[in-house]
Amino acid sequence: MSLSVKIEKRFLFLERFTKLLYKFIYSLIMKSTFLISVFLVISNCSLNLVDDHHGVYFIEKKVKKIQVNSTNKNDLIRIFGEPSVKSTFDNDVWIYIERKITNTHFIGKRELIVNNVLVLEIDQIGLLSKIDFYNIDDMNKIELDKDNTTITSKKRSFVYDFLASMRQKINDPLGVRKKRREVGQ
Repeated sequence: MSLSVKIEKRFLFLERFTKLLYKFIYSLIMKSTFLISVFLVISNCSLNLVDDHHGVYFIEKKVKKIQVNSTNKNDLIRIFGEPSVKSTFDNDVWIYIERKITNTHFIGKRELIVNNVLVLEIDQIGLLSKIDFYNIDDMNKIELDKDNTTITSKKRSFVYDFLASMRQKINDPLGVRKKRREVGQ
């Protein structure tokens, strides 16, 4: 065998070997990439429904810890935290809200599961004087009035408000008339 034939056979061997190695590596990489991507997609898809919980957790259980005429403001803050709404009239009224919404389907339909409202009245010396607790069943019992209310002022559209302001700027670009009206009143 001549030297050129030996070199030619070695190049042919190396060429075939590199093609085979390339096919093997390429297919192995593609298979592993595919398997890893499938694994990531499956592991991220959860069958658990997502719950959105807002407000104070477990108000119903915490209500059992308080008593009228013996629980004070400090106890309420320790048990419930700061109220969602505070109003000051003759008596202080503190309102705590708990709301839990869940996705019922994968499509995204949402359902209200828990809707609790706790209204606490506190007297002048800081003791709890009245407890009102409303849950989702109480909310469903509310009936809306069937009568129609007449609207005294119609809500204007954005276009109407924009054109009205443009008309005012065209008629009185320096705002002189507006200043005269304010001074005259």
